[in-house]
Amino acid sequence: MWGSLLAARGGGTWECAQLCPIMCLACQVTVWFLLGQTQDCGCALPAGFQDVHTMVFVGFGFLMTFLQRYGFSAVGFNFLLAAFGIQWALLLQGWLHHFEGGYILLGIENLINADFCVASVCVAFGAVLGKVSPVQLLIMTFFQVTLFTVNEFILLNLLEVKDAGGSMTIHTFGAYFGLTVTWILYRRNLEQSKRKQSSAYHSDLFSMIGTLFLWIFWPSFNSAMSYHGDAQHRAALNTYCSLAASVLTSVAMSSALNKKGKLDMVHIQNATLAGGVGVGTAAEMMLMPYGSLIVGSICGFFSTLGFVYIMPFLESRLRIQDTCGIHNLHGIPGIIGGIVGAVTAVYAKPDIYGDPGIVHSLDFHHFKAWSTTKTQGEFQAYGLLLTLAMAFGGGIILGLILRLPFWGQAADDNCFEDAVYWEMHEEKSTVYLPEDPTLKPPAPSVPLSPSVPAAHLSSSEPLGHSVPLAPLVSSTSLIP
Repeated sequence: MWGSLLAARGGGTWECAQLCPIMCLACQVTVWFLLGQTQDCGCALPAGFQDVHTMVFVGFGFLMTFLQRYGFSAVGFNFLLAAFGIQWALLLQGWLHHFEGGYILLGIENLINADFCVASVCVAFGAVLGKVSPVQLLIMTFFQVTLFTVNEFILLNLLEVKDAGGSMTIHTFGAYFGLTVTWILYRRNLEQSKRKQSSAYHSDLFSMIGTLFLWIFWPSFNSAMSYHGDAQHRAALNTYCSLAASVLTSVAMSSALNKKGKLDMVHIQNATLAGGVGVGTAAEMMLMPYGSLIVGSICGFFSTLGFVYIMPFLESRLRIQDTCGIHNLHGIPGIIGGIVGAVTAVYAKPDIYGDPGIVHSLDFHHFKAWSTTKTQGEFQAYGLLLTLAMAFGGGIILGLILRLPFWGQAADDNCFEDAVYWEMHEEKSTVYLPEDPTLKPPAPSVPLSPSVPAAHLSSSEPLGHSVPLAPLVSSTSLIP
């Protein structure tokens, strides 16, 4: 019944047109009401917040514009879910972390943490890009922000795991949450839209703009919430080195894996960023520059391999249709980052950090005052496993909810198409129209001039000069 109804109404776009404005207004009114319990704590605006904000709205948005006929949706839907997600994140994180005297105290730290939360949603969005409706994206944002906040609270506040750049809480969680959702939402006839899933020259160029924004601002992203001073400096330096190494490794691997030795733009757009993901957990630890370079190279290596070999395997054998390849950019490097963080914590030595430094860097306070570096490494591993479990469990539940047939999702043959949800104006091209001879003004009635003798042309005027068409007048006729 639902299938015939959706087919009669254009594959679900009628339901989306009805539900989308209602859903947006309902979300906004709810946030308006709840944000009445907030107060501004009057903090100064650091540069790191602007960098993180730019990454979320510009970097992630343009990175997903590689689809030749889905650019409006990539940027516009990223804008929509990010704008709603930061408001919902401010409320949830405020209730858990900054609720005092019946009010949520808002400051710059809240804004950065909200952007971190939305970054995880943008990561998951990449897995379902082109296959879900705006209503489904709003539901996905609401659910994922809630689950992200719970997972982050358990890791950072209860287990006191170190994850400055969010390799586990942001990238690993977002990647495997999105992959699980797209696995549940598997489309059997997606091959009908396969030609629209390709890129064009201009769409790849726009996507590369997003890559450059992310690459430039990623050191600020990983160091934004670190302790001011040495920890923040280390986070920026480690990320800087790791990103540079991942670029060189990705370019080398892309050329080596191509039969003709050419570069693949998909690898350059994505795998070059893997170093920033992989170094996130250990960013503020004593990883050393050579350690950062090694991590960046490993992430670039496995990310490129993922695009060439793992991504086709996931789609053909496991029925995971990963539009943007988030498993290669965020999933694999995120797990590598979690492992690197655990190993770095285990091998942290007082002769490198100093006794006060190691207590401060690894947060050996409160119930962890008795902890050792080995214990911290174990907590890091537990945090990674818990994140994967939350991502898989939450993705299954949300996927089953989004499978319901009344969310306005497009038909299989209309996926990756802007015209399903956007008003598209036809491009006006300049076309040559031949002149209509009947519309020309009549030629003036002038008596025909006598022809010019050929001898005169060859003797008096060089080639290329104009020849007078008036009759030749003798010199005697000019004398009165």
